[in-house]
Amino acid sequence: MAKAVLRPTRETRVRSGHPWVFASDVDRVEGAYTPGDVVNVESSKGTFLGKAFYNPHSQIALRMLTYRDESVDHAFFQRRVETAWKYRQDFCDVNSCRLIYSESDFLPGLIVDKFSDILVIQSMSLGIEQWKKDIVEILVDVVKPRGIYERNDVPVRRLEGMEQTTGLLWGEVPDFVPMTENGILYMVDVKNGQKTGFFLDQKENRHEVMKLCKGARVLDCFCHNGSFALNAAKGGAASVLGVDISEDAIEVARKNAENNGLSNVTFEVHNCFDHLRELTDAKEKFDVVILDPPAFAKTRAAVESALRGYKEINLRGLKLVRDGGYLVSCSCSQHVSTQQFTDMINTAARDAKKRVRLVEMRSQGHDHPVLPASPETRYLKCAIMQIFD
Repeated sequence: MAKAVLRPTRETRVRSGHPWVFASDVDRVEGAYTPGDVVNVESSKGTFLGKAFYNPHSQIALRMLTYRDESVDHAFFQRRVETAWKYRQDFCDVNSCRLIYSESDFLPGLIVDKFSDILVIQSMSLGIEQWKKDIVEILVDVVKPRGIYERNDVPVRRLEGMEQTTGLLWGEVPDFVPMTENGILYMVDVKNGQKTGFFLDQKENRHEVMKLCKGARVLDCFCHNGSFALNAAKGGAASVLGVDISEDAIEVARKNAENNGLSNVTFEVHNCFDHLRELTDAKEKFDVVILDPPAFAKTRAAVESALRGYKEINLRGLKLVRDGGYLVSCSCSQHVSTQQFTDMINTAARDAKKRVRLVEMRSQGHDHPVLPASPETRYLKCAIMQIFD
């Protein structure tokens, strides 16, 4: 087996438990290998540090698999999948959940989402791609799904030297998969929807927000397929308005409302930045305003610009909340820290001449566990705040 030798002092990151080693930290690779192979990882002094996928074409050259000198084979991946499935059965609603969350489940680059009896896979590292056939066999054996679909139409695969692709991997998969979350029925577009078809990371946050909405007038901006809005409606809101720029997403949201018999929610197609301004100018007021935009910062270089965007929508959102009402503000931008997000809200509140009381700063659900040694695994911020004039 080939071995990757790190530069002097560069092993600290690995010893601390972080699963990534950047190309600039690798001194040399000794022995024959093919990109994506498993290699031994050693310090500059020859100390064994673990085993990792190696891809010389990626900025993340090494993705740690294990810190023990053990065989990485079919049985290895079987144990990892079984451990991930057992964890979800212990802590999560397994009707719908993220079954495997990449590095947090010690399977770097692998995402598996479960929607009822259908699994959707994304393999975003060259190493895990080479084990995809084994992983599909293991998932069939362990989870026993009706079908497995591949959604590898993600740009990050190009950074690993892989093509984008989608398609059926096993069994049968319908175009739309019925799934229940928090007692709400959704039809998940696993073949053409965003990412794997549905954003599972906010499940527990949506349930928490539901508690705020009884008798309330609610605005949900960037609503996508309506999940926050539908939870608000099911929670007994007097009225809910969901807004998104995507006509396709709004059409799905309307169908979801109809399928659940929810008549207290409406959905409209608008640019949320513009519509927030229009509602503010019209001096509209809501008891609960929800802001759950897509990631504004895909890279560290984009953070400053992203914070300006977050401030703009939060400033508008704050002005729309009645005295004593609630603002729920989210960011899924990994590169924006919780402190930066909180500071942005403080600045927006000052400019809006509002006082903010933080009820809770939440993150992603239990099916998206966090590695303390890897800050990248905690990306979601969900601030529930009470707003005062």
